[in-house]
Amino acid sequence: MRDPKWIGSSPSNVSWSYDSKYVYFNWNPEKAIADSLYYISGLNPVPQKTSYQQRQSLLRARDITYNSNRTNFVYDRDGDIFFADAKTGKERRITQTEDIESDPAFSFNDSKVVYTLNQNLYAWEIATGITVQLSNFQRGNPPPKTPAKDNLNAQEKWLTEDQLKNFEVLRSRKEKRDVSDSMRKAQPKNKTLKAIYTEDKNLLGAQISPDGRYITYRLYKPGKGKTTIVPNYVTESGFTEDIPGRTKVGAVQGTQDMYVFDTEKDSVLLVKANEIEGIKDIPAYLKDYPELYKKKLKDSLSRPLSFSNPTWSAKGTHAVVDVHAQDNKDRWLLLLDPGTGKTILLDRQHDDAWIGGPGIGGGFGGSASGWIDENTFWFQSEASGYSHLYTIDVTTHEKKAITSGKFEIQDAQLSRDKKYFFISSNEVHPGEQQFYRLPVTGGRPERISGLTGANLVSVSPDEKQIAFLYSYSNKPWELYLQENKPGAVPKQVTNKAASEAFRSYAWKDPQIITITARDGASVYARLYKPAVSAPSKPAVIFVHGAGYLQNAHKWWSSYFREYMFNNLLADNGYTVMDIDYRGSAGYGRDWRTGIYRFMGGKDLTDQVDAAKYLVDSLGIDARRIGLYGGSYGGFITLMALFTTPDVFAAGAALRPVTDWAQYNHGYTSNILNEPFTDSIAYHRSSPLYFANGLKGHLLICHGIVDTNVNFQDALKLSQRLIELGKDNWDIIGYPMEDHGFVEASSWTDEYKRIFKLFETNLK
Repeated sequence: MRDPKWIGSSPSNVSWSYDSKYVYFNWNPEKAIADSLYYISGLNPVPQKTSYQQRQSLLRARDITYNSNRTNFVYDRDGDIFFADAKTGKERRITQTEDIESDPAFSFNDSKVVYTLNQNLYAWEIATGITVQLSNFQRGNPPPKTPAKDNLNAQEKWLTEDQLKNFEVLRSRKEKRDVSDSMRKAQPKNKTLKAIYTEDKNLLGAQISPDGRYITYRLYKPGKGKTTIVPNYVTESGFTEDIPGRTKVGAVQGTQDMYVFDTEKDSVLLVKANEIEGIKDIPAYLKDYPELYKKKLKDSLSRPLSFSNPTWSAKGTHAVVDVHAQDNKDRWLLLLDPGTGKTILLDRQHDDAWIGGPGIGGGFGGSASGWIDENTFWFQSEASGYSHLYTIDVTTHEKKAITSGKFEIQDAQLSRDKKYFFISSNEVHPGEQQFYRLPVTGGRPERISGLTGANLVSVSPDEKQIAFLYSYSNKPWELYLQENKPGAVPKQVTNKAASEAFRSYAWKDPQIITITARDGASVYARLYKPAVSAPSKPAVIFVHGAGYLQNAHKWWSSYFREYMFNNLLADNGYTVMDIDYRGSAGYGRDWRTGIYRFMGGKDLTDQVDAAKYLVDSLGIDARRIGLYGGSYGGFITLMALFTTPDVFAAGAALRPVTDWAQYNHGYTSNILNEPFTDSIAYHRSSPLYFANGLKGHLLICHGIVDTNVNFQDALKLSQRLIELGKDNWDIIGYPMEDHGFVEASSWTDEYKRIFKLFETNLK
């Protein structure tokens, strides 16, 4: 446990070269300070470290953008823009400046390359090499207009006329000025680029339509809120230093609007979304607060929105905007009419809890969508209760489900010819990730991956091969290559994820089981059985963190230290279990939102039901069950010891949330709304309010410079336990650790203390 490097080195961050000849990945087989960039090719599948020169000229598929017929592509490198021939790779430099140009793309029907410089858009014409500025965004307010003479008040007008009447020089100069002004006005006007002032807002996502006419952009006004401060005690200077932190849930959030600049009409339009279906809906939870609900009914205000950049069809015929309500209870797909700024509703996804799930955006993760043809748009939705693929004809509004079933589409991309989807799903088993090819019209997908566990696939640009990271429960990630077709045999490329020392131990392959919860739900769990159980029949439940995360699966866990610790516990006679409790990823909408407005509700009763299973089915002593976990797992550990104290004899809460009103907005408001609008949810979900229930033995471990769950949480709970007169708890602060520990010495110290806690109290 002292040095995690002894496990070995797994590759990561896999990507293809634009021409499908090379696969690049980060790797550290030499046990260096940090990973290096390696590559393989079809001709030489032996990993090679890239040289400095290779890294300087590296062109990865993910870094380039093609024109519509894929004959040319563009990219940015070191702040400059390059144009290249897709067949030969011969490049042409477009810019060479001290400024930073970025985000090149083809527009004006592929005749120009548009890029960003200082937040404005510029177009380089391929045929002539001429560069033209397209937008003129300027920070601040427009200059004040000079008052016209006709706008003078009576006093000012009289004074002007009197001055001209009495002074010949003034009259003469005015006559000359008037003649000069008349001549200037009579001359042809030079075309000037309309200045668009962003006032006190931040410019986001300026983007041009494929035909070059419309520029869409968003203006974001940041929210306001007091931020936390994290004191850093052990510093090079010897003085305590403050680390700036985050705001807390309920802080005033930023607002944004979307605009369209019509370059032909030289006009700016606000995208009109304030009348879309459901925008004024009042969240259902407010019915628990009658006075507040009545006030919302009376106000009848539109909810603030967040906009994505428009997704344009290839020819620019249509544009779809992905819009989320700021409270994340609605997601709308809107068809944008750029000429008027008006929108038409294509699809509404509503959830009384919060919008989320793979490929949908909102809660945790980005959205996946695009165009199959000029009229057919594809996207993912949890309309069925699980994230699946859908298409919609934007002219007829006919919607079609492409996949269905009690499983999730976890990743999707469209093939180059737009005839197939390449998808990853957990259809085979919730604890597996497999890769398929599926016709865009639907039907039965062809399975391409074949190894049991998880297959994280990257498709080559020519779509003839796949490179993928593969792992199993007791086998860390390795890189494989395979033809992109069913039945193809994968070839293992790397073999350093497990060192000789790591292989010398027979790491357990935990059994995947299901437990029937009190409400009849099937809860998936990992079970580690000891070869010889300790005479006292003890057991430990590990609670994974992050809330929306999966750990009862058949691939190498991101909790590899906990996996090793669970092996150690089993070797010492403990039965160990960890479960995908309510709120975990991989099981659909109802599971994901099962913790809405009550963290420490079903997610905790799932742990209690797991403890009952251990007693009833495996003969564990009901008086000798402990649990441990970090972050969300630490929170559950506290709720378990405080609210079900007769079930768990001891627990280790690592970097736990003790009061959800102290956590961040993005995560917490989805699940518990806001403290001042839903105090019920926060009160029943925060361990701080239940600390008096502690009976068993509690260990709290927390990094003192934790900028995620601040050490303040642990200190608040400590003060509460002191005031309650509790003496069966300990707190350990790690002065140089953030939320995720990085020092091997800290990990070792923490797990020694957890092991001692269980040895002392469960045996």
